[in-house]
Amino acid sequence: MATCCPGDTIVLPRNCHLSAISGMVLSGAIPKYIVPEYSSQWEIAGGISSKQAALDELALEGGKASAVFLTSPTYHGLCSNIAEISELCHSVRVPLIVDEAHGAHLGLHNQLPPSALEQGADISIQSTHKVLCSLTQSSMLHMSGNIVDRDRISRSLQILQSSSPSYLLLSSLDATRAQLSENRGTLFSRTINLSVDARQLIKEIHGVTVLEPSSFPNCCAIDPLRLTVGFWRLGLSGYEADDVLYGDHGVVCELVENQSVTFALNLGTCEKHVQRLVSGIKQLSVRSSIGKINDRGSCNHHFEPFVETNTRMSPREAFFARKRRVSITECIGRISGELICPYPPGIPVTIPGEIITERGLNYLLKAKRNGAAISGASDSELSSIVVCCEKFSRIGLLEEDAFDKG
Repeated sequence: MATCCPGDTIVLPRNCHLSAISGMVLSGAIPKYIVPEYSSQWEIAGGISSKQAALDELALEGGKASAVFLTSPTYHGLCSNIAEISELCHSVRVPLIVDEAHGAHLGLHNQLPPSALEQGADISIQSTHKVLCSLTQSSMLHMSGNIVDRDRISRSLQILQSSSPSYLLLSSLDATRAQLSENRGTLFSRTINLSVDARQLIKEIHGVTVLEPSSFPNCCAIDPLRLTVGFWRLGLSGYEADDVLYGDHGVVCELVENQSVTFALNLGTCEKHVQRLVSGIKQLSVRSSIGKINDRGSCNHHFEPFVETNTRMSPREAFFARKRRVSITECIGRISGELICPYPPGIPVTIPGEIITERGLNYLLKAKRNGAAISGASDSELSSIVVCCEKFSRIGLLEEDAFDKG
């Protein structure tokens, strides 16, 4: 809302968080999606490069982006080269917005990647509560430079925020700021050392694989406090490994996916926690037979569910369009009327306004079968999906009486 007017184009990766889609509903911005780098071995999406920013492509089409939005670091700690992308954006006076939800700690130690603002971003949004010590729901928006209108930022926040803010949340943010200012440069030393030790010990365990930046050519760094471990060589999915680690060893992961489990270390992590994690993975390795090593390539450039992305309506148009519920077997080729995603990490597989593809639907059903929590679906069993009726708009009604056969 602070950078885009209705009908303006915003460039953003297709693996953006669902909150970015909500932002387009409110602002009326039109998405120009970038398909991120994707590792088929890990089934994980990475970042984007400056070559993927699509600004030249838009110029050739006679258009211009009002903003570029990217996520760095990702949930797995993968960082894009924000310095290169910001230089490209600023060369044509386009603001760069960075979803830095998982990177509030970046730049606070010489072994951590630099923050988005340090690399030239105009706006960064941090979920301060995720890695730092503020209360849940508390976050910060940071600004730099003069490309973005600060008054418009303030007006947008006034529309979106409560007029009765929680002083508990605000005071926790201030306490976190004080903690960082008093211990800047040393606060994360112990946690980083624990992370380095854990990474090395886990890499020595037979049959498991630790995510490294080399799996993603466009990744310029990885957050050392995110530890992603693959279990496919043990013949286990991430969900199966998580069941054992949590049930038998009391290890709580940050994110579980089909091929891997991600663990988050923070200021509260101690040596005992690392020992429990390493011990649990060792025992998991011993009790599991080594399966056939997955021979898929380490990286390809097709983000599996989104390679066929086709936007028919803007997110805002789709939000207000008349809708019908159709059988799951009849939704392919229809315009999605709801935002559905496995959560976490909260990356939408179907977005209002996009054509539902067989590839995306299969990905969603596979995630559900494997035990992922599915967010946003009005039918929790995924036996039906809400779609938009193209001949109607700006009505926002849902016809529940029957499945659409036409």
